[in-house]
Amino acid sequence: MTTTTSSKKKKKGSTPRWLAIPAPKPQLSEAEVNAKYPRMRLQVFMGIFIGYATFYLIRNNVPLVTPILTKELGFSNAAIGALSTALLLAYGFSKFFTAMISDRSNARLFLPIGLVLSGVANILLALTGYMGEGAGATGYAAAIASIMATIMVFNGIFQGMGWPPSGRVLVNWFSTSERGTKVSWWNTAHNVGGALSGLLVAWGFSMFGKTWEVAFWFPAVISFVLAFVAWLLIRDNPEAEGLPTVDVYRNDPHKVESTAEDRAESTWTTIRKHVLTNSTMVYLALANVFVYTLRYGVLVWAPKYLHDVRHASLEGGIAGFSILELAGIGGTVLCGYVSDRMFKGRRSPAGILFLIATVGAILLYWLPSSDAPLWIAYVALALIGGLIYGPVMLIGLQAIDLSPSHVAGTAAGFTACSVTRWVRPWLLLVSASLLITGVGAPRSSS
Repeated sequence: MTTTTSSKKKKKGSTPRWLAIPAPKPQLSEAEVNAKYPRMRLQVFMGIFIGYATFYLIRNNVPLVTPILTKELGFSNAAIGALSTALLLAYGFSKFFTAMISDRSNARLFLPIGLVLSGVANILLALTGYMGEGAGATGYAAAIASIMATIMVFNGIFQGMGWPPSGRVLVNWFSTSERGTKVSWWNTAHNVGGALSGLLVAWGFSMFGKTWEVAFWFPAVISFVLAFVAWLLIRDNPEAEGLPTVDVYRNDPHKVESTAEDRAESTWTTIRKHVLTNSTMVYLALANVFVYTLRYGVLVWAPKYLHDVRHASLEGGIAGFSILELAGIGGTVLCGYVSDRMFKGRRSPAGILFLIATVGAILLYWLPSSDAPLWIAYVALALIGGLIYGPVMLIGLQAIDLSPSHVAGTAAGFTACSVTRWVRPWLLLVSASLLITGVGAPRSSS
């Protein structure tokens, strides 16, 4: 049976009318469909790409200004780790629970609303700077850190509103046989946004001075503009534009079909049936623990590690952050190509291969002495970025591939939540404690 993305029957607990999935329009003629479909597919792809990349401009810019926070506010490594932990815990739960709302909402509204709210949270983070003047000297660093951590919780909640609507749009507009390539290209939005966040902060420093508040309010202002651009481009589903479903348009059925009865089920029944009791989703969630621990464990601490241990400048630490993100673009596309061509569409072998190679890259990053040439650390970061983002992409791709279209966002959100968000933040705090005690720090060659 053909998959549809909306239902005329209003379900109990459904979203408000203004946020609901738009109703189907009368289908256009064949000639109009053939003319409009390719254009709309490119348009919505650019919309979710720009939108999701923008989330990364304002997700967690604390690592970029860690040296300033340490010097001016007296923040300890534990305090810095707590800020990222607050964000990740909230983000994980939000990504799952907002996905349940997103699967019943208009992606054109849901994603930009999340961006605007996250931008507001970043503005509030910057405003704490006025309260934090001289905090390190007067002993109020802990209070300022607590206020920032609270705001980071809200930022994490709003950040969770990015992936689920993007995943839904990918499922609605791109069919199964092409989705691997499309998702791998879309997934590079992680890296484009992450790299641009570093460049944007450096640009802000050059214009407004090296104050840590710039790292939050300046990208937030940019995000408001780009949220509007995303709203202009995104369309929730083809039927609402007078087009047939993508599986009909491309004669490419979804791997997991859904019926009208499936789509009429309650939210809890849907989650229990397709997510919580689905062993594949549970295994993907467990794999996500280790993949994201590697990713964030290196990314969050890279600027501080390069500045404090490898003696890089503030800009040099930010450069390492951006290098890791930029390298992920080519690595993500390559991983998608390897999974399609070498492993004939099997995602797991490609992910395992890339993760094994990541171990070698991390050793290259960790083992050289503290006075070794800085370019070695940069090369290692480029290798880590090029290798880790492929498995990140494959886990999300498998989740939406192996679930019905009407629950794709929730399934992907589950792989990012569950035990993954309980375990990962604590591992980041452990890494903070290692930095505090000096365990694992490179040795000096002298």
